[in-house]
Amino acid sequence: MSSILNLIGRECELFSNDILANEMKLKEIVSNATFLVLGGAGSIGQAVTKEIFKRNPNKLHVVDISENNMVELVRDIRSSFGYINGDFQTFALDIGSIEYDAFIKADGKYDYVLNLSALKHVRSEKDPYTLMRMIDVNIFNTEKTMKQSAENGSKKYFCVSTDKAANPVNMMGASKRIMEMFLMRRSADIAISTARFANVAFSDGSLLHGFNQRIQKRQPIVAPKDIKRYFVTPQESGELCLMSCIFGDNRDIFFPKLSEALHLITFADIAVKYLENLGYEPYLCDSEDEARELANSLPEQGKWPCLFTDSDTTGEKDFEEFFTENEVLDMERFDNLGVIKNEAIFVPELVNEFEETILKLKQDQAWTKGEIVELFFKMIPGFGHKETGKYLDSKM
Repeated sequence: MSSILNLIGRECELFSNDILANEMKLKEIVSNATFLVLGGAGSIGQAVTKEIFKRNPNKLHVVDISENNMVELVRDIRSSFGYINGDFQTFALDIGSIEYDAFIKADGKYDYVLNLSALKHVRSEKDPYTLMRMIDVNIFNTEKTMKQSAENGSKKYFCVSTDKAANPVNMMGASKRIMEMFLMRRSADIAISTARFANVAFSDGSLLHGFNQRIQKRQPIVAPKDIKRYFVTPQESGELCLMSCIFGDNRDIFFPKLSEALHLITFADIAVKYLENLGYEPYLCDSEDEARELANSLPEQGKWPCLFTDSDTTGEKDFEEFFTENEVLDMERFDNLGVIKNEAIFVPELVNEFEETILKLKQDQAWTKGEIVELFFKMIPGFGHKETGKYLDSKM
């Protein structure tokens, strides 16, 4: 983890004090409990799965749509931790499928259900069809699996949210904010908790993960120079989710406290550190064409072509925040974890209208992005979405 910490400009792990202080209790609870991890082969899902596995649960079942990532998860666990006495199995299933429903019907008895599945990219809002899938995965699969967990008598349902759900400016963040409304509604039937946190450094599909791909493929490094973000390591993301799942009261939202240990850094600054760590000197280019051309010759000279640009794409937030001014905070319980204490505040009529409207659009098999955006604005007063007409897929 130390190399990742260096790249994101940190010297120490965020949650080590809180994990250490609660380790005995964590081990006691986990070793006597059963777990279902949904979306367990994504970057955060793998981190959560490993945090549970290493504390010897009675049962740990992992579900993910990605067969290949699931294979790598098992190889990683076997190579790092070995084996447990409990029942550890993985299932390559789509949560929205009939096969998944049959899987839950056959057993479905889990003390803790953790849902890490999500469409997480801002770029996924560029077309109405991927946007509808985002709504399906982030909101309706959550509602479906919460309902199943409640009916099967689970103790707790955890679902990961995002810092982008606090005063959202993009459809991804807004979908997670609406998901939180569904969590609040279902909290009458089952204890729920969630977590909002920052970018996970080098997670699958992230810009930092893309740096690895660019180096392997001998391609330029491209990054925005004007956007600062908070980063957590994959292990820290797993620790945060497990702490919220095990110790969160009903409706609690956990988040990392802002401190000297967690500070903003630009993607361009990380790119420079990343290249220097590999022994390359960044060479700043003025255009995509120049960067592509120089990728053929610069690496032999110990330099790597970089294009650092200003951001002008739809959905980029100028700054990150984990909570809003209207939310009640508990900043005393943990050293580096803050907790948002929620009442079950949501507008039932609006949540019902959202469900019915989306269902009708899907039944008609015809919808526009404008219709969905309008519905999101109705759900979230003050939604800060601005359409620039430019998306990340139109850039290198």
